Amino acid sequence: MSETPPNTLQYRFDGPEDAPVLILGPSLGTTWHMWDRQIPELTKQWRVFRFDLPGHGGAPAYPAGSVGDITTRLLATLEGLGVQRFGYAGCALGGAVGIELALRHPERLASLALIAASPRFGTADEFRQRGVIVRTNGLDPIARTAPERWFTGGFAAAQPAITEWAVQMVRTTDPGCYIASCEALASFDVRSELGRVGVPTLVLVGSDDQVTGPAEARTLVAGIPDARLAVVPGASHLVPVEQPAAVTDLLLRHFSTAWQPAYETSTGQSVLPQAALKPVLSPAPPQPPQTGPVAEIAPVAVPPQVQGRPDPYDAGIKVRREVLGDAHVDRALAQADDFSGDFQELVTRYAWGEIWDRPGLDRRTRSCVTLTALVAGGHLDELAFHTRAALRNGLTPGEIKEVLLQAAVYCGVPAANSAFKVAQKVIREETTPQE
Repeated sequence: MSETPPNTLQYRFDGPEDAPVLILGPSLGTTWHMWDRQIPELTKQWRVFRFDLPGHGGAPAYPAGSVGDITTRLLATLEGLGVQRFGYAGCALGGAVGIELALRHPERLASLALIAASPRFGTADEFRQRGVIVRTNGLDPIARTAPERWFTGGFAAAQPAITEWAVQMVRTTDPGCYIASCEALASFDVRSELGRVGVPTLVLVGSDDQVTGPAEARTLVAGIPDARLAVVPGASHLVPVEQPAAVTDLLLRHFSTAWQPAYETSTGQSVLPQAALKPVLSPAPPQPPQTGPVAEIAPVAVPPQVQGRPDPYDAGIKVRREVLGDAHVDRALAQADDFSGDFQELVTRYAWGEIWDRPGLDRRTRSCVTLTALVAGGHLDELAFHTRAALRNGLTPGEIKEVLLQAAVYCGVPAANSAFKVAQKVIREETTPQE
């Protein structure tokens, strides 16, 4: 395989060169091999394109910290290959890439399948906490618990070889790229934009998926105007691996019957695809009865532009949540009343919107400065949650120790002694893997 540039993705093709292209996107911690058992049938009709996330499956370790960044690299890869229009099926993080394509590049997409996906994956805190665990302990704790998240208990017990394959797949991922992918999921939230997904969409989920289960799937179906739901019984998160035949059949039916023709932007006329798809002989499964009308989310109104300097509050609340976590910020705002509310607004607007959002220092450096200042001032309560923030901003426990040792020299041993006790407790809580 030729060297992969930083702005593209590692990929492979299977199937006839003159067939329409169908892209299969992987989940966090997996490789393109998660789709191996779909390939024999899908390549009878499509030229199947699979890709690896950065640092996964031996791909070059160029971290991508947002779903938009991964999508941009995918499109750059396709541009280099001359692929303009395609169908897309993605699992979990791969599904988020599919939604991003539908929202930002709808002209490229002929049909979409979202597997074990969600418009928002859990909470930002959950994924940033996972990043702290990996940065401190490596990927082994995540790898050992992967089968619990990915498979039903019965399947994991009956298929020890596949279970071990899953563990090794995570274990061999580049930790920095895994952490960046966690950050991509932490910042992904398109709940208000689903009504703009204009491509025929299959939403597919395992009935026993405890990560992004049927509830998240129904949210997608309710929000996407042209979407239908398929629940695969006896399957968890990695449903293409656990129930390959059912997933293959559903993908065949969807992409054979819901391939939207391209349109020529200057005339608005439809353009016939270069190669016709083979029809599916068996009838499509009946649609489940609707319990109510499909909900369309109206586009977010764009506020009128205000002349002059923008209010830093919105940027401040975003940075404050990213650094301190949603739970901490929600708790602080909920406790605010008529007496303290103005102070919370001041902190958000000026400390977080004006200072923490400045480009002159990165967040790791700002955490070092903040920890030192808090030690000097003896502000141990704030030192506790800023130690958590430092871990989220990328500092390792060893680096935090060095900051406190430096502070001991310049701020005093008694102050550093108290700081070490606070930081030690926080680091133990934040970096101990959850079994």
